Amino acid sequence: MTQRAFFGTDGIRGQANKHPMTAEVALRVGLAAGKMFLSEHNRRHLVVIGKDTRLSGYMIEPALVAGFTSMGMDVRLFGPLPTPGVAMMTRSMRADLGVMISASHNNFADNGIKLFGPDGYKLSDEVEHRIEALMMEGLQQGLAGPTELGRVKRVDDAQARYVEIAKGAFPKKLSLNGLRVVIDCANGAAYKVAPLALYELGAEVIEIGVNPTGFNINEECGSTHPATMAEAVKTYRADIGIALDGDADRLVICDEKGQVVDGDQIMAIIASAWAESERLSGGGVVATIMSNLGLERFMASKGLKLERTKVGDRYVMERMREGGFNLGGEQSGHLILRDYSTTGDGLLAALQVLAVMIQSGQPMSRLARQFEPVPQRLENVRFAGGEPLASKTVKECIADAEAKLNGSGRIVVRASGTEPLIRIMAEGDDEALVTQVVKDIAGAVKKAAA
Repeated sequence: MTQRAFFGTDGIRGQANKHPMTAEVALRVGLAAGKMFLSEHNRRHLVVIGKDTRLSGYMIEPALVAGFTSMGMDVRLFGPLPTPGVAMMTRSMRADLGVMISASHNNFADNGIKLFGPDGYKLSDEVEHRIEALMMEGLQQGLAGPTELGRVKRVDDAQARYVEIAKGAFPKKLSLNGLRVVIDCANGAAYKVAPLALYELGAEVIEIGVNPTGFNINEECGSTHPATMAEAVKTYRADIGIALDGDADRLVICDEKGQVVDGDQIMAIIASAWAESERLSGGGVVATIMSNLGLERFMASKGLKLERTKVGDRYVMERMREGGFNLGGEQSGHLILRDYSTTGDGLLAALQVLAVMIQSGQPMSRLARQFEPVPQRLENVRFAGGEPLASKTVKECIADAEAKLNGSGRIVVRASGTEPLIRIMAEGDDEALVTQVVKDIAGAVKKAAA
């Protein structure tokens, strides 16, 4: 496939009001997607749009609406709603397209556009390429006539609908009565729905990160700053802490002692419980190349398999659909529970962990260490331009590092799909060696990027 002009691994993303995250590009997305749908079906079309709490959402949303309506597509606006909620509502309302305006875990200065098909799944690479091709063309042809312009309405009960769907995924025979839960919503899209769902299921809820200003999304809170959640858990003597990111499609948990639990351990908790109750399908779980080797060994010890994909929850979901898996995710906390959702959902995953806690009668600290992680080191190297990974020196350094590990670990070096970063990860049983090879590769990348 040709190089993407706009779309990365998770839609279009960038600094707000700077290419490609401008009102003009958003307008083009609306025009191009509308044109594509109009060419396929001769009927009224519907697109639904949700967003997180970033200030720039007020710029991107009307530009998208202008594009869609000018092509004759009707639009329904949800306001702040988690990404998985937009995916669910796309399918529930039988829309042709769902749009989420968010840059997920990035700070407020960034924003993004994610697209979902009528089945609630993220659009395939092929469809995104078709939209890109149309975005590059002149878009004055095929505009709707004055009487055929799309109509726009706001859906006032979208958040309430999502809360009911989330609660429906929690076992009906269980209750959160007696549990004290800290929920950190990152001042993002779930700032209303997540605390409400937990409260209505019976928990005593301590809310943090629920006062968005347009500027404070993910700021020293949420899944990217779990220390805030952990401190609140200790202060309020809570049983568990749950931290979501800006669009609530990922989570990090901490136990009652404030110890952080990452996505790999959460996958292990849910996989074990589901396998025991014969709910786990596909014979295992799907994770990415970044998941810890310890998780792979743990799954094998249970007679289950761990299949790996490249980074990005869309690729995890693709493999889940191909192989009939109903559980997958990323170490970062994107957890996909395919029985309930078509994309990562932090709240739904947290509710599954809470169900395991209640059924087992064990504190979170007992459940949190399902396996002993293999020492793993990560380093990100920012670069201004060029292709550092094409450097002969970098390639030789990676080959040398792999030889040193000698089959007792893994190395993953890749370019980020959303930021100008080279991400370097190594893991193995020898912690000192793992640390050294990451340092060596990072040094080589920095020289190549200079």
